[in-house]
Amino acid sequence: MARELWKGSEAIAEAAIKGGCRGFFGYPITPQNEIPEYMSKRMPEVGGVFVQSESELAAINMVYGAVASGVRAMTSSSSPGISLKQEGISYMAATELPGVIVNVNRGGPGLGSIQPSQCDYYQATRGGGNGDYRTIVFAPADLQETVDIMQEAFGIAEEYRTPVLFLVDGLIGQMMEPIEWRDIPMRPGHEKEWAASGRKGRDHNNFVTSLLMDTAENEEQNLKLQRKYDEITARECRYEEVMTDDAEIIIVAYGTTARISLTAMEQLRNQGIKVGLVRPITLWPYPSEPLYRLACEDRVKAFISIEMSLGQMVDDVRLAVQGKKPVDFYGRTGGIMPSVEEIVAKITEMEKAL
Repeated sequence: MARELWKGSEAIAEAAIKGGCRGFFGYPITPQNEIPEYMSKRMPEVGGVFVQSESELAAINMVYGAVASGVRAMTSSSSPGISLKQEGISYMAATELPGVIVNVNRGGPGLGSIQPSQCDYYQATRGGGNGDYRTIVFAPADLQETVDIMQEAFGIAEEYRTPVLFLVDGLIGQMMEPIEWRDIPMRPGHEKEWAASGRKGRDHNNFVTSLLMDTAENEEQNLKLQRKYDEITARECRYEEVMTDDAEIIIVAYGTTARISLTAMEQLRNQGIKVGLVRPITLWPYPSEPLYRLACEDRVKAFISIEMSLGQMVDDVRLAVQGKKPVDFYGRTGGIMPSVEEIVAKITEMEKAL
């Protein structure tokens, strides 16, 4: 199949359409504006609906309403805009509604900068809304992986009746890369018996609400959600290992930072330093098992988390290795990316100290 040159945000939008998205509700914010711009043209062409909402709060609640009626719908934004959507995401998780949310991550906190960042890791993996809930979080490393997973995302959301979040940094959203439009295996279709789409073919009404005043009923709903999250953890965790078979130092990095780390790893190996990489593809569920397995290997001396933040994923690395090996950290923030030279220097220094 021929490769085509696409801009990141526009490719994300087209991949969503190929995945069955027929409702887009969003509000402009850099660096993801090309997603709603593209959707404003394409949605009418495929029989879908595009609405530029009056705010980020309105956008996520429009998604809430659309997916409640059984439509495949999504929204996109960047870091501070996603903050405003957190209440609606919590509502969707509570009512078990499938939807897709894209965060083209920029520097923060607050309005911050419009440059690439990974400082929304806590927000994505811990959930900025209230309650005991989780969202599946994908963090692809390049545009090909992004569009491949995006075509699956709506089926995954429907299978588990849960929101799916894409955490991509601003570089992936803004850069251009060649991609192939592949035939991605889709999840089996699911009867949407839960949808509030009228009584045709039913003898009952469907209600969508997250208000559960009875404490026992509320607890049971939370326990039901937890059983679902346990199933997702067992079935949907994704990661990649690169040259870990003989590695003594393990880099853990995701997204664009993982690509930078791969180049640094090659240079370090040329210097005789045995470095490997574990790249989480899902940030939740997190790939704790392979990290713990490597931590139990005698030859592995240490781990290092490389991030475009001041240290967020490093907490999950430490939890995963359970104190069996030291965990170091290197990161840049505010929209600055770690350079290959900086990573090489940091790990060279680590290796001397081990």
